[in-house]
Amino acid sequence: MSLPNAYARTEADETVDVTMTVNGSEVTMSLPARVTLSDALRDHLGLTGTHVGCEHGICGMCTILVDGQASRACLLFAVQLDGAEIVTVEGLGRQDDLHPLQESFSKHHALQCGFCTPGFLMSSYDLLTHEPDVATDDLPGELSGVLCRCTGYRNIIDAVDEVANAHRAGLPGPGNCAQRTLVGRTPAGAGTSATAEDAQVAVPGHHPDEIALPSGEPTITVDVTSQLESTPEEVAGVFHDIRLLARCLPGAELTDELGDDWYRGRARIALGPVRLSFDGIAHVLEQRDDRLTLKAQGKDTGGGGAQAEIVMTATPSGTGVSLHAEARVFLTGRIASFGRSLAGDVSRRMFEDFARGMDRAAAGAEPDVGAKPPGAVAILFGALSDRARTRYRNLRQRSRDHRRRDGRRPPSRDER
Repeated sequence: MSLPNAYARTEADETVDVTMTVNGSEVTMSLPARVTLSDALRDHLGLTGTHVGCEHGICGMCTILVDGQASRACLLFAVQLDGAEIVTVEGLGRQDDLHPLQESFSKHHALQCGFCTPGFLMSSYDLLTHEPDVATDDLPGELSGVLCRCTGYRNIIDAVDEVANAHRAGLPGPGNCAQRTLVGRTPAGAGTSATAEDAQVAVPGHHPDEIALPSGEPTITVDVTSQLESTPEEVAGVFHDIRLLARCLPGAELTDELGDDWYRGRARIALGPVRLSFDGIAHVLEQRDDRLTLKAQGKDTGGGGAQAEIVMTATPSGTGVSLHAEARVFLTGRIASFGRSLAGDVSRRMFEDFARGMDRAAAGAEPDVGAKPPGAVAILFGALSDRARTRYRNLRQRSRDHRRRDGRRPPSRDER
């Protein structure tokens, strides 16, 4: 396969539209040229049955079918496959109607940890489709392209051999490939299945019925209060102007109004060498002079995603306004690997920058923080400095408490 000439050269953050049929459903994704098929399937379509092991094409865990041929998903770029037909392990069978290979693997307990199982199932399907008369003695060599970490080869060979003997006339095809059906889960875990409509990215005028946040504890929670010099009336004006409100967030931009209080936009952030670019949608649930509630979700073009519920409340305080922001944020993919503590610090720093931008916007000035995305120096250094100062204060307080318990007074300023 070769990269189409139209996609032969793209910038690092530039996306390319690619359309393919996955498990019987035509889906369109907007992806950077560097995104592999395995990442597109897992992070953008939620088809996590395709496992990623070595990412060098050796272990075989990511084996899928491309136009009926077994292929390593980690060695293919998604943009190479425009117009291709993809079948993943999710398309092989349904829970209430397993494929014969799946039934045989279960019967023979041809798995231990299960990590290699999707690769073996898809590789076995390809083998028995193209060589239905394969001999039992040849199976170890034929299946050696997938590596089992639990040394469970004997049961795997028995399972495949049984299916081969039972279907010499031809192996049944994948039983879970139907138009507009993607049997996986949404990347943020919002449900148990994803449709082709869920998988489409940047479809003009399109929005889901709702943004369903995952159940359970969020990855991070944000609770930030900032003091604004603007009056309540001025802040209310920003709350009712969503385009202006979006520009207050560093690196954010509203790109389309979808109607019914739905909006499409993008946000960029740079954390040292890691650059994240999110395309997403937001739904305004409540819009009052003193309160704004919305849900948002986005996908990072390099893999991963975020969902959030955000509530902002403006309360008169002196001559200005106290802006209180609460957020429940659910992260997936590489952005979640930063850890809860650091991700929380970064999120809080972004809300503080947003408050400063909002104060400028409320006063009639353009929010300059939206001119460029926040970078590592602006966010990480500030967040880590805050943590260092907090830790230093806590250590000093513990030292004072320890002296008091020992009957010693803290040193005076002159003594210090």
